[in-house]
Amino acid sequence: MKIIEQRLPQDYDKSFIVFQERGQFFPYQWHYHPEYELVLVTQSTGRRMVGDHIGYFDKGDLVFMGPCLPHVWVNDARYMNGRAGQIANAIVIQFKPDFLGDKFLLIPEMERVRYLLGLSSRGLHIHGNARDKIALLMGQMLEMNGIQRLATLFSIFDTLVRTSDYEMLSSPGYIQHTRLDYSNRIDRVTEHIMRNFDREITLKEIASVAGMAVATFCIFFKEHYRMTFVEYINTIRIGYACKLLAESSLNIMEVAYRSGFNNLGNFNKRFRSVKRMTPTEYRKQIEVTPKTAAAL
Repeated sequence: MKIIEQRLPQDYDKSFIVFQERGQFFPYQWHYHPEYELVLVTQSTGRRMVGDHIGYFDKGDLVFMGPCLPHVWVNDARYMNGRAGQIANAIVIQFKPDFLGDKFLLIPEMERVRYLLGLSSRGLHIHGNARDKIALLMGQMLEMNGIQRLATLFSIFDTLVRTSDYEMLSSPGYIQHTRLDYSNRIDRVTEHIMRNFDREITLKEIASVAGMAVATFCIFFKEHYRMTFVEYINTIRIGYACKLLAESSLNIMEVAYRSGFNNLGNFNKRFRSVKRMTPTEYRKQIEVTPKTAAAL
């Protein structure tokens, strides 16, 4: 599936964008942009794709995404053909990484915000009380201007950094760079995995990168990544495979090989375990067009 880079117009006297989408909101095109984006669905149901994640949205759905993370929202057929009895509606906030200047995020008070922005590179689905509070603030922002609107955006940041009511959507293998502020040791391990996941990485090799014995490394890895090294690297490989399935016409065997799997049967097994569908089914899912969706 072809990915396009999308840009939205911004008022010259505003540092970030807040707007409301009505009707068949969101382009039915797999796309990305250099801005962070917070999307609140206020009316509609359908299917959303964020990176290699495929999920479903309903009224109140709230997702926060980092720059250049491919995504698309597709309304259910009843909203596309006018049979829903209501118009699809969403509120969207977009801001560039340097919208407050290239040094503002480096001040000590923004440390937790920097961490949050790093997490958003995989897409965050926000729920619970945090979602309710942010939804109220986003609705109010539509009628605001100037400093009031900026202050409300900071209130949203404050709510996000104080909550654990979210889940990361896209797998770590789908993104090209990790921005989480871990220790140097974890940075080295993560960078080594990201650079070499398409070949065999032994436990001895990766433990050496971390400067640990194999047994110690296994305990360390499980504590920090919440899964074993083998589970993690398979998740990354599947994430990269999803990227290839979405963005290229490579056959399944070639996708498996380029993702670090030397055995097609093992690739299919691992893919189904992570994505709950086969690679072929995944490719068919992401190739659904507005025309075919309307016919469902």
